[in-house]
Amino acid sequence: MNHVRSAAFRRWSTLTAGLAAVALLLGADDPKQTIDARGLTFQAPASWKKMPTSSQMRAAQLRVDPVEGDDFPADLVVYVFPGGAGSVDANVERWQKQFKGADGKPPKVETKKVQAKGMEASRVEISGHYHPTAFPGMPAEPDRPDARLLGAIVVTDKFGYFLKMVGPDKTMKSIAPKFDELIGTLDAGAK
Repeated sequence: MNHVRSAAFRRWSTLTAGLAAVALLLGADDPKQTIDARGLTFQAPASWKKMPTSSQMRAAQLRVDPVEGDDFPADLVVYVFPGGAGSVDANVERWQKQFKGADGKPPKVETKKVQAKGMEASRVEISGHYHPTAFPGMPAEPDRPDARLLGAIVVTDKFGYFLKMVGPDKTMKSIAPKFDELIGTLDAGAK
């Protein structure tokens, strides 16, 4: 009888291990957290650490540890501005000017419209040498070679929502699929 139970347990253990492996491949190992950034909510991987916001302009701030070989983390900052804070194109251009290509000029920007929850978002991607804008009263961010920006802009009747994530190129490329999933969960409700 113990021999039968032992064989059944081994089959059950093998099946459980197989299901766990499938779950890992499908991303079930990365639970989500809900972030509320002054009325804009979204789902982010639980491994992305919530950070205290460093200014009144920032509605939420998350940090992602660098992948092996990169020497600084990726930071996601969410800004919310009543009235929108300019057009999508003007904001994309502002982000583009924070980067320089190998030739010293602003690099090419990739933008596309993607669907979020009941609204459209503009997805932005830029890479190169990052020269962040200095803001009065804020500590200066360091210049970063080989950096990448992943961004999303949502404009509603009342607010402009700006998600700007900057980090080392290799790290950013590895988390780009998770950033794209995040965009799909953006929800401004009735804002």
